[in-house]
Amino acid sequence: MDVGTAAPRASLQAMLNFAWGRQAFVSTEAMDATGLTRSTSIEALDALIDVGLLMELPNARAIGQYSKGRPSRRFALRADAAVVVGMDAGRSQLTTTVADLSGATLAMETLRLDIDSGQRERRVAVIAAIDAALATAGRARDDVLAACVGVPAPVNSAGASPHQVGGFWQRMNPGLQELLETWVPIVRIENDASLAALAEGSVGGAVGLSDFVVLLAGDRLGAGVVVDGHLLKGKHGGVGEMMAFDYVFGVESAIGIGLQLTDWVREAAAAKELPPGHSLAGIPVVELTGRMVLDLARSGDPWARGLVERAGALLARVAAVFGSLYDPERVIVAGAVAEGLAEVLEVAQNLLPMEINLPAPELRLSCLGAGSVSTGAVAGALDAARADVLKLGVQVVRERTVAESAAVRS
Repeated sequence: MDVGTAAPRASLQAMLNFAWGRQAFVSTEAMDATGLTRSTSIEALDALIDVGLLMELPNARAIGQYSKGRPSRRFALRADAAVVVGMDAGRSQLTTTVADLSGATLAMETLRLDIDSGQRERRVAVIAAIDAALATAGRARDDVLAACVGVPAPVNSAGASPHQVGGFWQRMNPGLQELLETWVPIVRIENDASLAALAEGSVGGAVGLSDFVVLLAGDRLGAGVVVDGHLLKGKHGGVGEMMAFDYVFGVESAIGIGLQLTDWVREAAAAKELPPGHSLAGIPVVELTGRMVLDLARSGDPWARGLVERAGALLARVAAVFGSLYDPERVIVAGAVAEGLAEVLEVAQNLLPMEINLPAPELRLSCLGAGSVSTGAVAGALDAARADVLKLGVQVVRERTVAESAAVRS
């Protein structure tokens, strides 16, 4: 699409920002919201119709609603004009979501991975996962406007992860930006915790907040940090990287809360430190999990409660570090493990004021469960599509869309 000949780029972007995510609206509403003149507004709306992003609806009089004088034209985003792909590319599985431009989910597929798979295998798996989700949604590669992938590694503004001894970050992000850019018009690669923060800010526990931290607390700690409404990244994307906790007394590692509880109960069992006759004593060490500890603590088991107190103290120290560095209003604990950490969170919230000089942030469990990164990936793809679609210089949808819109206008 040659948007330069239709209307000024800034006017088109302002109009698209207004229209994106809304239900039907009339031209006067668009004028008031954007501050554009009537002629510039109509020119921008028609240009967005011509490139397939908007459609014109029958006016109020045509659908039986009384209107004096000349009725205003009605418009809506063409949600089916294209699709976006959001992926949570974790260590052991890929969860891929296909959504339309309104954010409605069309398909979600999960592909299991060998945790020791190399870069080549991971690249092949990413493409296979996207193709499978598109097939389930009844869409093709040509329908994809934007893709956003969350990986458990720091990611810079160019979508690349820095070198790491051992190569874990490179395995998690084996050139995914370049891989997807060969056929996806708009590509965004992000750290998974950053996408969890995007999800919480969009539809989760941080809606309306400008300063918050989202802590992924499963196998390893990772954080998405939002300050003054901006997601922080750093030069190499390492703002939320947790290796610094190796040097924090009372934490000493980036192991997540869930895995830490598992390690503690297995260590106790191996050292025969479980109380005599305890319900966990007869279970093989390798089968013991943090989830069992949480369930027992919830039922009133005093030994398990002791581990919950220990986990709460650890979480309080982690939250205090973030509270001291970034002064957030809220710290949200996210990930699949979050739903079982209510008692741990309660302990941490009580201890937190003693760990920090600033007013203690509120601790809250995410309501998005294991889907926070996937939700954030879809939101990230939609944000990238809205911001960059007018720069593409190509037709967004098939020619039949233009013909249909022209028929409505006539």
